[in-house]
Amino acid sequence: MSLTQATRIVIVAPDTLSAEPGDEDAAREADRSRTLRIGLLQSGYNIVAVLPIDSFLPDRLAQIQPDMIIVDAQSQARDTLEHVVMATRDARRPIVLFTEDNDTTHVRAAIAAGVTAYVVAGLEPDRVKPVLEVALARFEHEEVLRQELAQARSQLAERKVIDRAKGLMMQRHQIGEPEAYARIRKAAMDKGLKMADIAQRIVDAADLFL
Repeated sequence: MSLTQATRIVIVAPDTLSAEPGDEDAAREADRSRTLRIGLLQSGYNIVAVLPIDSFLPDRLAQIQPDMIIVDAQSQARDTLEHVVMATRDARRPIVLFTEDNDTTHVRAAIAAGVTAYVVAGLEPDRVKPVLEVALARFEHEEVLRQELAQARSQLAERKVIDRAKGLMMQRHQIGEPEAYARIRKAAMDKGLKMADIAQRIVDAADLFL
């Protein structure tokens, strides 16, 4: 999937783009935040909401179900990321952080926690689109790897429970491994279930009498 005008983007950012008079750091951060939003609008992206960091963030994200989350962390990037990652732990989606926080000591932890791209300073409007495209490609690649790993683990767990069920049947009925496997397979076909499900029932039943 590529980013299009139909891509629903939520920005997690401070409520205001204004800065107190004389506060140069805040003024610079506000300018960067405006540049980010200008870049998104110029690229034609659909900004469906701008949400503050508060206790309602998880519920709001769950309700909106955006395709991508952009975190506009003006300073406390670590605290902001913790909130966003927690809010998306049950429904993974690309998370891109734009920040002026030069303390990058926690970048590795942020990436490990689920942040797809971590962009520090130097933002221009025409850089926004390629950054998001790369972030989306990386996210999709990681999701494929994650699914493959989950599938491999599931298959390993199924093999283990089938092997245990075979062992139990071989011991109880004094039969060989091929016959035990055939009986489990036939029971699964007769009941319209997976072999692992039948095997788990055999194991569960045996555990009741331990």
